[in-house]
Amino acid sequence: MIAGCTSDAGKSFLVAALCRHFANRGLRVAPFKAQNMSNQAAVTTEGLEMGRAQYLQALAARTTPQVRMNPVLLKPSADTRSQVIVMGRVDSTISSLPWMARRERLWPVVSQALHSLIADYDQVVIEGAGSPAEINLRAGDIVNMSVALESQADVYLVSDIDRGGSFAHLLGTWMCLAPEEQSLIKGFVLNKFRGDPALLGNAMDWLQARTGVPTVAIIPMVTHALPEEDTLHYRAQPVDSHINIALIAYPYGSNLDDFDPLIHERGVTVVPIRDFTTLDGFHAIILPGSKNTAKSLCHLRQTGLAAEITRAANRGIFILGVCGGMQMLGRRILDPNRIEDGNVEGLGLLDVATTLAPEKSTRQTAVRWVDGGLVHGYEIHHGHTLAGSQASVLLEGDLGWRQGNVCGVYLHGLLENTAYRQHFLSHLGWQGQTGDWDTQLDASLDQVAGVIAESGWPVLHKHPLA
Repeated sequence: MIAGCTSDAGKSFLVAALCRHFANRGLRVAPFKAQNMSNQAAVTTEGLEMGRAQYLQALAARTTPQVRMNPVLLKPSADTRSQVIVMGRVDSTISSLPWMARRERLWPVVSQALHSLIADYDQVVIEGAGSPAEINLRAGDIVNMSVALESQADVYLVSDIDRGGSFAHLLGTWMCLAPEEQSLIKGFVLNKFRGDPALLGNAMDWLQARTGVPTVAIIPMVTHALPEEDTLHYRAQPVDSHINIALIAYPYGSNLDDFDPLIHERGVTVVPIRDFTTLDGFHAIILPGSKNTAKSLCHLRQTGLAAEITRAANRGIFILGVCGGMQMLGRRILDPNRIEDGNVEGLGLLDVATTLAPEKSTRQTAVRWVDGGLVHGYEIHHGHTLAGSQASVLLEGDLGWRQGNVCGVYLHGLLENTAYRQHFLSHLGWQGQTGDWDTQLDASLDQVAGVIAESGWPVLHKHPLA
């Protein structure tokens, strides 16, 4: 089990790297995260929802992604409200329960999924969430030390040393654990290390003297193409010689890894826009998905970005909306069942109107793109959208429309399609050549597995079958 001193310590990255390492050594390995809180979701071949991090970790393990690898997914839609996905489906009853009242309902699901993976695989690599030292949440824990104790896992506690304060984080986290939990901690891991290891001095000996736990690995800062787990940390500024794309990063933005294939193209710069910015000079503007389109749209209006996007569209800048972003570009969003925050008027740049329905559409999809052949992706949406006379079909099956320089689609993963990405960028004036995104991701998984192997982490050689 990989636990972290904090969120974003690198747990998801390390689990993916370990899964690929063990798979490369011939083991049947599976990832597991009991409960994930993220608006970055994936859809399995069965049409079930799971965290994108566990989906990627399953691909790293060279196994089929399954919802039992992430039996509970929480998708925040407000500061104090999340949609609860249990074994791939929305559970409205549990979604309405207070946080601390959910454990009784969720623990049997978590336990069954965990033990089924242990029975079916040679090795299970478990990811914790946040920090196991959240003593205020201990009574409702279903993802950290409760899982470790249930499976008697060897636990490795990870700290992001790039943030600073790692030794205090590691010591403090260890001290907050109960004695039976401390006994499961087999090693500390320093992640995202830059510079000369000699600068660590005797700090690791100091830490071991106080805890009895050795520091077993120092993982360097790694540049890779793997998606981020929880939020968009990526930063960039426009580059004069590049194709510059504005990615509108509003609150409750979802499935932001849709745009990773653009971020990793040479000569393309994707600039996250969080607050008001003049959009002159950008070649395109993208509105991503949202778990709460009404709140995201409200943010655009409060910051002045709504008017700026409209001005850019009227000036002929290409606009692409994906899922919730597409709904915002339309004339209106009706919410008769209060799935989100009620009815809201859209930006009126695309002649479509959307009604949110209680049933969620979740499926992997192949659909004809009218300017090319089949494109592949997946759907996650409550919306049913109808087009008016001014919008023409872009993707068949009521999955995409365009109106001049404004396009909107429901299909997540569209830009992973090599031909569509080439068309999209060439239309903006890009002179490059796109490659296969899946191949690039797979190469990154092998790369990070190699970095882990070079660290000398003893866990890499521990499994008796390896």
